[in-house]
Amino acid sequence: MTFKDKHIVLGITGSIAAYKAASLARLFVKEGAEVQIIMTPAGKEFITPVTLSALTGKPVVSEFFGANDGTWHSHVDLGLWADFMIIAPATASTLGKMANGIADNMLVTTYMSMKAPVFIAPAMDLDMFAHPSTTRNISLLQSYGNHIIEPASGELASHLIGKGRMEEPEKIAEYIREFFENQETLSKKKVLVTAGPTYEKIDPVRFIGNYSSGKMGFSLAEECAARGAEVILISGPVSLRTIHPNIRRIDVESAEQMYEAAIYEFPDTDAAILCAAVADYRPVTQSDQKIKRSDDKDLTIELTPNKDIAAALGRIKKENQMLIGFALETNDEEQNALKKIQKKNLDYIVLNSLNDAGAGFRYDTNKIAIIDKNGNRKDFELKDKKVVARDIIDETLGKRDKL
Repeated sequence: MTFKDKHIVLGITGSIAAYKAASLARLFVKEGAEVQIIMTPAGKEFITPVTLSALTGKPVVSEFFGANDGTWHSHVDLGLWADFMIIAPATASTLGKMANGIADNMLVTTYMSMKAPVFIAPAMDLDMFAHPSTTRNISLLQSYGNHIIEPASGELASHLIGKGRMEEPEKIAEYIREFFENQETLSKKKVLVTAGPTYEKIDPVRFIGNYSSGKMGFSLAEECAARGAEVILISGPVSLRTIHPNIRRIDVESAEQMYEAAIYEFPDTDAAILCAAVADYRPVTQSDQKIKRSDDKDLTIELTPNKDIAAALGRIKKENQMLIGFALETNDEEQNALKKIQKKNLDYIVLNSLNDAGAGFRYDTNKIAIIDKNGNRKDFELKDKKVVARDIIDETLGKRDKL
């Protein structure tokens, strides 16, 4: 895909990274796009409208009205005109205004009128990016359907080292390019995703569980939905919420409940991605009342195996269905993963190890290898789980001609 004949609104805010926006605008124009730049007043302190206008061949819009003749700049018309909007750089202030509907400048009013996809490339110091208010605002913006292009780590304007550098223009362009290329790759397909932990009740206040946050499974569900799939997400107890309207969520608690939901939904799907950390065992008996502590007597809980969801789906899988499993291992990683592929009739298995720093439960990042049923393996570097989800779909569902 190229940007030829695309109508692009490029928003620029008051960040030192505004100089990168000139390169981004030039890249779009060079590929044949028509670019309309909108700047906040603070943005003009970092790069001049004259420079940007020369690059795009269009006057830069900053104020609601023309300075001399009162001409109105219609944010509504721009919202209808654009094929997409990219705000790069987006400061903490602008993120806050966009998240909370504070439409006090031309950029935010245009954003709130935008009918097309919106991409946001934050840029700020590391402490600002890590602040709870920024995290909240980014989460809100994602929940509205916006696409966040994560900042990179490196030396910042403060000369501190950390995450907050606006992504490079070439990578921003590639992200947007891939979004439009992937948008319909799973159109008319139905994908089942399991996510999160399961809780196996001991008594009304205690359970056997694990540390799964559900982040990997939810990222996979969002990625499939963004590519046009109808997604059924079966989730154990997590605090996450879904964003894309194409996701139908089924909340469960126990492995038995997840098994029943998966067995019911799977036959009508094209693929299943089994990312949930399902408890292998559950208590044989569950007390109706809280078990009281005894200082002179040990408590013994007898456990029995839960049903194997992956193996059960593997037994009923049809030729035109795909089944992708996960293996979180602590030792003999590849050997254990290969055994699971064969035993459970999987097409692919995603392997990660608790021995890798930053991978596994509760992290925002993951480091994986993908192994197919023929034993071919592809390794990936440590990445944000949203990016890992893209890699997984690219290497599995994206390569299946029958899907």
